[in-house]
Amino acid sequence: MPKMKTRKAVACRFRETATGKLKSSRPGKRHLLTNKTAKRKRQLRKPELLDDGHLKTYKRLMCL
Repeated sequence: MPKMKTRKAVACRFRETATGKLKSSRPGKRHLLTNKTAKRKRQLRKPELLDDGHLKTYKRLMCL
């Protein structure tokens, strides 16, 4: 059986937490920031945890 290769696109977007969940930055903070409210931009700073429905698939792609 050959080794599994890590999907680098997934590995760059997510980091594993100590409890085994995947953490990522929220989308929507790259451009067109002048029309977004300060509250919305402030909330986009906080990292986002991946939901349980996708967790198993993404961890397999990352070879975790």
